[in-house]
Amino acid sequence: MYYILQHPWPWYVAGPLIGLIVPALLLLGNKHFGISANLRHACAACFPAGIKFFQYDWKKEIWNFFFVAGIFLGAVIAVQLLPNPQPVRVNPSLVKELAGYGIVNNGSLLPVELFSWKSLLTLRGLIMLVGGGFLVGFGTRYAGGCTSGHAIMGLSNLQWPSLVATVMFMAGGFFMANVVLPFILHL
Repeated sequence: MYYILQHPWPWYVAGPLIGLIVPALLLLGNKHFGISANLRHACAACFPAGIKFFQYDWKKEIWNFFFVAGIFLGAVIAVQLLPNPQPVRVNPSLVKELAGYGIVNNGSLLPVELFSWKSLLTLRGLIMLVGGGFLVGFGTRYAGGCTSGHAIMGLSNLQWPSLVATVMFMAGGFFMANVVLPFILHL
């Protein structure tokens, strides 16, 4: 059992398990899956102000806080109690491409050349972490939800806006990875 929890699960196991969250949430309480709404709930709970967007009964959505806490707790348990002793495997062609940008594969999930306090204080780091964070937050709000909410919950409910949002998320991701990211990494 320990071995099963310590290694990544294949897509054909993990995908259906994630997909089963949707009917479970709908059947157990008519709840909708999504992560980004939690920021709105947290703001409504912690910073009650005269902003109309935050004036609603956030207590009806308190289950979302427990959901996010479970994700966080699961991550802590996975890292502390179920670490995978093997280094992160990265496709050799990606390793070669990243080496051209000065990013070395050291077996870590997050390369220190991109994700460190030292890199944050560079132009590349500011663009990627601060600018990227702003764009993700803005895009999530503009699209009315995050990728998990639209692609998992919205598509399963056959919602046209979720299909449009998911297609745009994917198109933006492909454009970013193949056009914008190489430009930024050359900085």
